[in-house]
Amino acid sequence: MFGGIGPEKILLLAVIVLLLFGAKRIPEIGSSFGKGIREFKKSIGEGSADDTVARADLRAPARDAEPAARPETPEAEWQPRRLGS
Repeated sequence: MFGGIGPEKILLLAVIVLLLFGAKRIPEIGSSFGKGIREFKKSIGEGSADDTVARADLRAPARDAEPAARPETPEAEWQPRRLGS
């Protein structure tokens, strides 16, 4: 079956899990695991849309943006300006 895991080993594993967590706790663990997976998929989907916008912003330089001013002396602390601010 699953690379040498037969039905006897799966049954033994289920009994051990039942003894460790109890019958009341197993459904709670399953539902929290499912919620975690759904939340992970949701964040991956939202992140990819944000990344696409961010990458498009990086590829297209702003035409009206001024270059960041450089310090006149090397001792002065220079920080780059954010675009769009």
